Amino acid sequence: MTPKRLLPLFVLFASLALLVSACAPPPPPSAPAAEAPAAEAPAAEAPAEAEQVTLLWAFWGSPEEAKTHQMVADAFMAEHPNIKIETMVEPWGDYFTKIQALWAGGDPSVIPDVLFLWPTPRYAAEGVLENLQPWIEKTGYDLSDYWPALLESAMYNGDVYGLPRDIGLEVLYYNKDIFDEVGLEYPNDSWTWDDLVAAAEKLSIPGERYALAMEGGKYQLWVGQNYGSILDDMRNPSKCTLTEPAAMEGVKFFADLMDKGYAMRDADLSQAGGDTAVFLSGQAAMIIQNSSRVSAFNAAGMNYDVEVVPIPKGGQRSASAGGAAWVMSAASDNKEEAWTFLSWLQSTDGGQRLYTESGEIFPALQSTARSDAFLHQDKPPANRMAFLIEGENAKVGRFGYFPEWGELDGSIISPAMQRIWAGEASPEEVLPALCEQVDAFLAEHGYPK
Repeated sequence: MTPKRLLPLFVLFASLALLVSACAPPPPPSAPAAEAPAAEAPAAEAPAEAEQVTLLWAFWGSPEEAKTHQMVADAFMAEHPNIKIETMVEPWGDYFTKIQALWAGGDPSVIPDVLFLWPTPRYAAEGVLENLQPWIEKTGYDLSDYWPALLESAMYNGDVYGLPRDIGLEVLYYNKDIFDEVGLEYPNDSWTWDDLVAAAEKLSIPGERYALAMEGGKYQLWVGQNYGSILDDMRNPSKCTLTEPAAMEGVKFFADLMDKGYAMRDADLSQAGGDTAVFLSGQAAMIIQNSSRVSAFNAAGMNYDVEVVPIPKGGQRSASAGGAAWVMSAASDNKEEAWTFLSWLQSTDGGQRLYTESGEIFPALQSTARSDAFLHQDKPPANRMAFLIEGENAKVGRFGYFPEWGELDGSIISPAMQRIWAGEASPEEVLPALCEQVDAFLAEHGYPK
């Protein structure tokens, strides 16, 4: 066939090729770009990446604590690249004033989405916190993993408004070198109040060393161990019960330790720099405190251990079931992401593990406390089981679970109790008048409700 006869066929085939090319889908992105005819349809646009959401996360603390929080934030963002965490940190003394001012201003752009808070019921009553109950139910978040009674410290009207990061229960820290020096056996889990007093007699050196340092505000530990209470109902009280025999005996036990020179008076302890300072310096052979002191004692290379707190004969363990909680602001514009962050903070594989491994907390979640993150650290204290035993026996009682508790304690109860710790008056002289004031306060505020 001659070239001239081929020409019409070539034109026909070329026309058909153009028609097929116009109807064909574009090549996949991985295919090399072909030279497209002018009539080719435009390629489909690639799906847009999810927009990144920024959350403001607020907490109080020292620069060292802020570094731990930032480490936690970085770990979360690595797992959730669509959520950016910005932090706001303030010293304890300034934190609450600033947060309250931001809420009062009402500008959601500067109000933290997620924040550390105490006491939760007070702020829940003011309407500034998101009710977490619907989020918990929607996502099936497991509340059964928390220590007994702990969640009650972050509840209001039966709903959860916060998730406690840790539980502030106390154990007995003791300096093993000082016990060895005086020839005393180390404390054990069968110690009673009598054993504590007997040891205190040998450990104390007037003007030089105290057997025990414990903050006056922790007095309810002795009251609760003796089956006493500050109020008849710490959730919905009707009267003060500090004058009842069980409570009175608990207060007297603590006051007697101070009066005999075995325990530091509250003001002296504060002036000396707190229980960390006096334990590190050997000014106190024992302290009763939560897990927050472990890091400092380990950094100093102290030879110490911990044990459960001694109880009276026939008494009960009565650890404090309370702790500051992570909460969500009701003003947040990004509540879905805020819940994702908050629930991750309170997960064994998330924030709970990281904070526990840092040595700064005894975790709120039992699963974290029973994991290698807490139990099998290769540093003191050796008897970490003491924390678990106290946790299993945590109870309501250290503080009130109603909005006006802070005002009641700060204006009436604590100032009166300080007179006892200072040695200015006996429990028998202080507590009856104190209870009269408490009862009047409760009646004025409509309790019981």
